[in-house]
Amino acid sequence: MGLDRTALNEAALAQIEPGAPVAIIDIGSNSVRLVAYAGIGRAPTPLYNEKVLCGLGRNVLTTGRLNEEAVRRALQALARFRVLCDTMHVGQVFVLATAAARDAENGPAFLEAAQAACGHPIELLSGRREAELSAYGVISGFHAPDGVVGDLGGGSLELVDLRGSSVGSGVTMPLGGLALQDLSGGSLKKARKIAAEALKKAGPQLDTLKGRTFYAVGGTWRALARLHQAARDYRLHVMHGYAIEPNDELSFLQVVEQSDAATLAAVESVSEARRPLLAYGAVVLEEVIRSGRPREIAISATGVREGLLYEKLDAAARARDPLLIAAAELNRLRCRSPGHGPELQAWTDAFMASLSTPETADERRLRHAACLLADVGWRTHPDYRGEQSLNVIAHASFVGIDHPGRAYLAVAVFFRHEGVAPEKASPLLRQLAGPRLFEQARLLGAVLRVAFPVSVAMEGILPRTPLAMRDGAIVLTLPQDLRDLASDRLSNRLRGLGRLLGVEARIEIGT
Repeated sequence: MGLDRTALNEAALAQIEPGAPVAIIDIGSNSVRLVAYAGIGRAPTPLYNEKVLCGLGRNVLTTGRLNEEAVRRALQALARFRVLCDTMHVGQVFVLATAAARDAENGPAFLEAAQAACGHPIELLSGRREAELSAYGVISGFHAPDGVVGDLGGGSLELVDLRGSSVGSGVTMPLGGLALQDLSGGSLKKARKIAAEALKKAGPQLDTLKGRTFYAVGGTWRALARLHQAARDYRLHVMHGYAIEPNDELSFLQVVEQSDAATLAAVESVSEARRPLLAYGAVVLEEVIRSGRPREIAISATGVREGLLYEKLDAAARARDPLLIAAAELNRLRCRSPGHGPELQAWTDAFMASLSTPETADERRLRHAACLLADVGWRTHPDYRGEQSLNVIAHASFVGIDHPGRAYLAVAVFFRHEGVAPEKASPLLRQLAGPRLFEQARLLGAVLRVAFPVSVAMEGILPRTPLAMRDGAIVLTLPQDLRDLASDRLSNRLRGLGRLLGVEARIEIGT
């Protein structure tokens, strides 16, 4: 019996919502940044990203004022961003300002000039509002998040408890890199005392962190993670979802605090203007780890800006899966027959249901994403389709996925092209995926190797050719009008799947 195409996963068919581009200008204490997106959706695609490190928050806490040179640089950047938005035909521009403009005596005058420079109204965020948007940003970027969000800017640190899509109470403290450098007079020893004392006010957040995840948001913490990857020779240079074990992170942070930044591995990847703040960011993160005792630190590339876009979605759009939406968009753009991907989902659903081995909900969503991505390398030279597919998938700007999940997706589609011998896989990706996900990737790769000689990546065939475990054997059923699809090549692929599962495999012709 064929599969019901109307029952295909609707989320898998979802695409980024159409419409004019939108842009967010973020006037922070350290940087002024423009990010333009293709539209407002559950998995917004960045079109353009530019930042200028102006240092608006430098010395604000001791002088009470924004530095004149920093103001000049910020206004110049905002005027440039206005022209860039016009050039990109941006439909909506949202402008946010944070701690420096909030705390400075001349903040109101600066905001008036800034509004004239960028040509759009500016929302001055309170600390509570900034914490809320940071939490929304993590919700938008992680699958079922559970922990505490920490957004470290130049002027402040916001902490907020997060359970799924439920945002708890938040707190803001003057522990941003520039603020802490200012308050401590450049002394890391004093900065540590200031951070430890300030974090005592974050009991409601840090007391709940034990054994959960700390989501680290902000450029300084991302820079520290990049250096951590270099120190560990970690080759998947994707920041979002990079997870660090707290004890390992503590030892690394102490190295950062005790070293000249210029001597750190890969420090050239960090802008010179940010390097002096690395040690202060390390001090704050170390105190958070010691006080909160999290299970892991997860680096987030999504924060206030993405949180603002998420906030503007209705409840139905928020509930959609950003990984599946992004995978569906790649399927639409790069695969031969976009409808084939959802059919693969349903076809493999039926096959997995026939097995005795249970599949978790998260493993199922990863398999669905892999089905959508299974044909992204078809335009590549045949000798390089596996390698190209692996690189596209492993390095794609996905959210809603961790690094083990990325490794699974990349390896599963690689195996679809190259065969499922485990030694063919990248040792790094094999290690990242872990034993269970790696074997799941081999299984899906073997199933995909059966699917494509049957369907030739075209829709309408798989629903008529079910694959299932039946009476201890794997059976592929071909209808009478497709019986000539049976071939040595297809039989060999099917037997390969059978060997992987330790059972016989055969083709049957239906009536």
